[in-house]
Amino acid sequence: MQWEDLTAPDFATAMKETQGVCLLPLAVIEKHGDHLPMGTDLFIGMEVARRAAEIESAILFPPFYLTQILEAKHQPGTIAIGGRLMLELLEAVCEEIGRNGLKKIIFVPSHGGNRYLAPFFVQLMLEKHKDYMVYLPRMLEDPNFAQLTKEVMESEFDHHGGEMETSLILAIHPELVRMDQIDEGSGRRVGRLDHLPGMETPVSWYANFPDHYAGDARPATAEKGERILQHLAHKLAEVIRAIKEDRAAPALYEEFFGRTQH
Repeated sequence: MQWEDLTAPDFATAMKETQGVCLLPLAVIEKHGDHLPMGTDLFIGMEVARRAAEIESAILFPPFYLTQILEAKHQPGTIAIGGRLMLELLEAVCEEIGRNGLKKIIFVPSHGGNRYLAPFFVQLMLEKHKDYMVYLPRMLEDPNFAQLTKEVMESEFDHHGGEMETSLILAIHPELVRMDQIDEGSGRRVGRLDHLPGMETPVSWYANFPDHYAGDARPATAEKGERILQHLAHKLAEVIRAIKEDRAAPALYEEFFGRTQH
């Protein structure tokens, strides 16, 4: 159920029907090569969540794309906001979700750059007591997903804007894909900081992929994208089902804060 499509009475009904579960895709607006729309992460996250909510009922939060993408500020069209505001805004969004009676919030990260932001935000929920619980599933780390991509994908190197994401957008919004604009050479890793092995710097991504494209999108097809979408949607539906049944995490959260006061 899409939050913004519901009437106020319908929202109250949906809140009960979904047992207070809300899906919050965490996306950004950024370049994905020269051939994909800048809303690629947003479209993928929303579509996976929408399909999952049709399998196992949940309320899907309106499109949210103001998360971590500072590394793409040098590219046209990027929408990047400061880190402090980013965290405050995400917290304010969660507060509003909880205030509306949805006490179980499931993050659905659809942007690789949020692999740092999302876990850190989850840990920040221990700073001050909340009346809701935040869950962060790690579906892309599932061995079954790795096996699927191994079967489906042809590219050996695929990190950003490549075969997988292009296949997904071909399945979701084929009219927005410009296969004729794929830059065959710019998706390769440059390696300008290889003299610093095993180290992370603010410009590590830029050093390797200055064109903000990492992979080869040419083998992409809508059929591949559809298989991946189906897998992720069913996996997320399983997550929703498990979180609906979960009583332990909220109880332990309350126990933890009780002990911090004594």
